[in-house]
Amino acid sequence: MTRYALRVASVAAALGVWQLLTSLNVDLWLRFSQFPTVADVARAFADRMAGDDYWTDLTDSLTRILSGFLLAAVVGVATGVLVARSRPAEDLLGPILEVVRPIPAIALVPVSILLFPSNEQGIVFITFTAAFFPVMVSTRHAVRALSPGWEEAVRTMGGGRWRILGSVVLPGALPGIFGGLSVGIGVSWICVISAEMISGEYGVGYRTWQDYTVVDYPGVFVGMVTIGVLGWATSTAVELLGRRLTRWLPRTSYVPAGRPRPRHLGAPTPGPASSASASSAAVSSASTSSGSASSGDAADDAVRTGPESEGTRHEHLV
Repeated sequence: MTRYALRVASVAAALGVWQLLTSLNVDLWLRFSQFPTVADVARAFADRMAGDDYWTDLTDSLTRILSGFLLAAVVGVATGVLVARSRPAEDLLGPILEVVRPIPAIALVPVSILLFPSNEQGIVFITFTAAFFPVMVSTRHAVRALSPGWEEAVRTMGGGRWRILGSVVLPGALPGIFGGLSVGIGVSWICVISAEMISGEYGVGYRTWQDYTVVDYPGVFVGMVTIGVLGWATSTAVELLGRRLTRWLPRTSYVPAGRPRPRHLGAPTPGPASSASASSAAVSSASTSSGSASSGDAADDAVRTGPESEGTRHEHLV
């Protein structure tokens, strides 16, 4: 509860400083006298929400961003896995991807105008391009970082290529994939707003640019706040989905530097002896479960757990 109160207090303090500087027309180096006050932006926000154009712009921008982002998520993950797992695919697609990747997505506006018959499809294409490369690169690195032992274990148990893909590659790369998705959704918002400003019809970016051309600065800030809230909401949704799908991963809690994590009273301190005993217990239980298959195996297990075997195992642990 203290963390949420601190966050609310930080936002309230920032708004208070904004209101103070703009209401007093402070002009030291930055010209806050040109800025609208928080009260002006709040009134403009209330007026916009009362009309239909605001919700139409909101719907259009969300439709564009979700269409391009979802398409980029599917194609980016598939391309990243393919390039990471196939040498011919890396040789064929790698040079093209690496040449196109540094080009800013907003620079593709003229290309989209020439290629697509409507501005709507061109904006979705720009949004797709903006999100595709972060997702593809993150997926490629995550797949290449997987331990080869996992794949060998599945092959030993008779698993084929698709079993390895579904049981090892995709689950193991999920943290990296969602890292790329989090970056991609933010870049998508930047590019879709810029594309709407240049060639859009309706949308938050289009309306913000129109407010700027008619010198309606409170309206400009309404668009900026709307973009910020939408970007935060979509990024949070992606992160929550990622945590949901990777809930099997161990989670680490934040511990300030210099403060050791408190240990419960009565809990034994782990040491070499306890570690060795725990390992011995694990080995004993494993040998017991495997020895129940037949009486002959049980006799062999009994021989293997003799004094000589114990000494050998302790020497291995040491």
